[in-house]
Amino acid sequence: MRYAIVGLVFLLAMGCSSEETPQTRSDGARDSAIAESAVPGAAGVRSALSVSDSANARRALEDSIMSSDDQ
Repeated sequence: MRYAIVGLVFLLAMGCSSEETPQTRSDGARDSAIAESAVPGAAGVRSALSVSDSANARRALEDSIMSSDDQ
């Protein structure tokens, strides 16, 4: 009887499993979620994201200046 119950529970668990793959976040989305949380090290991640955003903005400005000089 015990094996029948265990087998039934196992079959029910197998039937309830989903074939869908879990959604994965991009690196930026994952880093933003960590930065907004209260886990240890979140302040460091927040600072790194700020520096990265500043560098990307500066690079975009430099690219736009370089492309306007070519014309």
